[in-house]
Formats: sequence, C-alpha cells, structure tokens
Amino acid sequence: MTTAEYLKEKEFFIFELDDVVYPEKDYLLQVYYLFAQFIEYGEQINATDILKYMQDYYLEHGDKDIFEKTAVKFSIHEKYKVNFDMLLHSVRLPLKLLIYNEVSALMQAIVLERKQIFLFVQRNPAMQLNKIKQIEWKGLEQYLTVFFKEEFEPENDALKLIMEQQQLDRTKILLIGNTTFAEISSRVNDVDYLNVNELFVA
Repeated sequence: MTTAEYLKEKEFFIFELDDVVYPEKDYLLQVYYLFAQFIEYGEQINATDILKYMQDYYLEHGDKDIFEKTAVKFSIHEKYKVNFDMLLHSVRLPLKLLIYNEVSALMQAIVLERKQIFLFVQRNPAMQLNKIKQIEWKGLEQYLTVFFKEEFEPENDALKLIMEQQQLDRTKILLIGNTTFAEISSRVNDVDYLNVNELFVA
C-alpha cells in the first residue's frame, strides 16, 4: 500500500520515536560531547579523545554499556556515572533534534487530513520525554498524543491497552516503527505495520 493509500484508508497513525521520527544518534552524540567536556574540565583528560572513542564505540556497538567501556578506557572514576546518567536523562542540548524529512512530510499530511498522530515510546520515560521536548516539531507537537510503553502493565500489552483506552478501530490504525517489539505488537493485535525505512525509499 502506498503512503497516499494509507492516508486515505487510515485514521490513526502511531509512530515509534527513536530512529523513526528522528535519528537517535543526534541526541546521544550530543550527550557524549557534553560528557567528554565535563570530564576534561574535572579530570584533565582530553575531551577530543573521549568523544572519538564514544562515537566509534556507539557506531559499532550501540549505546549499551558505553559509560563502563569509556571509564575503563580512560580510567574514569565510577562516581561520574551519576553525571553521565543525569546528562542522558535531562540534558539541554546545544542543537535541536530534527525530524526526518520524509516523516515530517507524512505527519504534515496526516494533520491536513485531520487524522490523529500518536507517539508510542519505549525506554526510560524521563529520557524519552526530554528528547521529545527538544525535537524541532515545526508546530506538529500540538497534534501529538504520547504514550510510554513502560507506563502500561504488562508492557507487552501496551498497544492493545492503548487501543482499548482510546477506543481505536484496529482496521483504521497504521503503526510506523523499526523495532521487533513494534512489529510483533502490530501482528498480535492485527494492526497494519509499516517499517519506517520504507518511507526513505525513493
């Protein structure tokens, strides 16, 4: 089905957040930059070297255990984990986060059709809300309804519970994501699913 057909047939468009609405690396790499600057100020360890290591590690392995690996590499004291986590969850970014052009265009089209947009957000709610606040929405934020997976019990039933809470007709929903969880949730709940990467194909 084409985007135009989805716009015609669907009423409710549910988007995941990270690497669906915007590239998550744009958030994390700014956190790593600020953390490297903080460590240089406190411990006189070269910030450029720390940042390069964190960038390279992230691009190869993702963000899991990145503080621990960096701490070992540069002999950074464990006490700085608190500072790293504070930055990760509540940082004020130097630069706004930009929505993918294709996703922005789709969201604008959804608004013009007077249909509903939901964000279906996974991971730490405080961190994710901080990201949402720093995205350059270009006015779209007033049309968003946000749900955090972690606020539902059980979490694996989050999509089902959202549908029940909002009284959404499953045949009128399109879930746009890029995670296995989203794909499985759509299949279990008999909801149409679109991998966001399909939007980026010319």
